[in-house]
Amino acid sequence: MSESNASAISKPRAVSRTHKLTVTAMLSTVAFLLMFIEFPIPALIPAFVKLDISDLPELLAAFSLGPIYGVVVTLLKNVLFSVLHGTSSAYVGELFNFIMGSVFSFSAGFIYQRKKSRKSALTGALVGALLMAVLSVPLNYFVVYPAYVVCYHLPLEAIIGMYQAIRPSTNGLLECLMVFNMPFTFVKGMIDVALCFLIYKPLSPLLHK
Repeated sequence: MSESNASAISKPRAVSRTHKLTVTAMLSTVAFLLMFIEFPIPALIPAFVKLDISDLPELLAAFSLGPIYGVVVTLLKNVLFSVLHGTSSAYVGELFNFIMGSVFSFSAGFIYQRKKSRKSALTGALVGALLMAVLSVPLNYFVVYPAYVVCYHLPLEAIIGMYQAIRPSTNGLLECLMVFNMPFTFVKGMIDVALCFLIYKPLSPLLHK
């Protein structure tokens, strides 16, 4: 192979790699900033559980660049948040956010990558949101809430009481998580999915340049 032919082949790959890194950095920054835009829905779930759309850029990365890039964006946004904002939960909250976002974006991107169509993108996003919702229960039960009890010195009974203020018949942390957190997490994921489908096409030239 001549030197000119080798150069012609390697150059597009280098440009593609540079573009992917640039888009990844851009989406990670946007995801990091979106972590600051959150708000409670006290009528539906205790106020300390807040709604945000910081998983949206991860979904965009997973669909446009591949599932691994969705995970990378999730990692970078949490690293940025931990370094620039700090943590109040001994990094348990950031770890939980990383695991949830990674499951969501990787599942969606993996299914979409196998057959790139609008239907497979929707299927992947639904599967990702469902997996994220189901996984949130054991992670919250065994890791996150016990850590919050230690970090915030808040008795578990007080946390359960916040759920019972909304639904008095709720009994125990596991029921709280299944009745409130699991559907909340799924709906949160589907909001990201809806927004992704709305803005993906207008952003496509930037994501696929």
